[in-house]
Amino acid sequence: MIETDQLTRCYGHLTAVDALSIRVEPGQVLGLLGPNGAGKSTAMRMIAGFLVPTSGTARVCGHDVSREPLKAKRALGYLPEGAPSYGEMTVREFLHFIVRMRGLKAETGYRRFDAVVQQLQLEEVLEVCIDTLSKGLRRRVGLAQAILHDPPVLMLDEPTDGLDPNQKHAVRQLIDVMARDRTILISTHLLEEVHALCNRVVIIARGKLLADATPAELEARSRYHGAVSFSAPGSGMSQEMLGRLPQVASIEVDPLDGRITVFPKPGERILEAVETLLREQGLEVSEIQLERGRLDEVFRQITTSDERTAEVRA
Repeated sequence: MIETDQLTRCYGHLTAVDALSIRVEPGQVLGLLGPNGAGKSTAMRMIAGFLVPTSGTARVCGHDVSREPLKAKRALGYLPEGAPSYGEMTVREFLHFIVRMRGLKAETGYRRFDAVVQQLQLEEVLEVCIDTLSKGLRRRVGLAQAILHDPPVLMLDEPTDGLDPNQKHAVRQLIDVMARDRTILISTHLLEEVHALCNRVVIIARGKLLADATPAELEARSRYHGAVSFSAPGSGMSQEMLGRLPQVASIEVDPLDGRITVFPKPGERILEAVETLLREQGLEVSEIQLERGRLDEVFRQITTSDERTAEVRA
């Protein structure tokens, strides 16, 4: 549905995107994850046809963006960062404008307009100027223009950036609904976005692809994967005994709240053994958790390792 092959964009001596090759398959929600300035937006602009690559190619539904730009853009719905629009227009005027620009015939255009307005719950603001809308509503209008022509592929650049928690939740619910019958590429630097929306993650930094995996596969690379953490008053005596368990590699205590994390040896499962020992000690555990792994830790490992490598080469 989306494919890039050695996609590169240079600005003088700066390489913003460096030989990026990815494939997004039907039904996937791919998170393009990276720190600020990693090249995410630049890559999306090349895929959308707004920037010409220095080298390499991008295809949408098999159509080369440079050689078949209209066919590629017909298959693509794109929400740029910030959801730009014509602020002096009302929501109705703007969406009618998009219907015309997309070349939708009258009957099809009216049907899609009604369906999208209902889906994104924009009925009450159709006669309101876009400039006066909240950020959350402007994002909805941006999503509306992206899906008016019912594209099979969506690209969303930082779709919830700058929104409050309630607005983020509402936008993520909309994306989750749209993902049921579309392939979606989401650019983000928010790890919570990955957990909420994505079934595959690509991490880039300095324009280079550093990792390509499912969220669960990335979490499995965390040293916290399979660890057990708990809070229990008066648990100091149990730490030495926990350390004697053959499956345990190490124990850490949070200096702020006293929460204990027990780390397993490679390939070991320790939840049952830890629970058994706590029961035998008669400790009242207020909370116990089996860690999936921490994506933020893996993200830092991957991206900071790339920075260190770049510094050594420099």
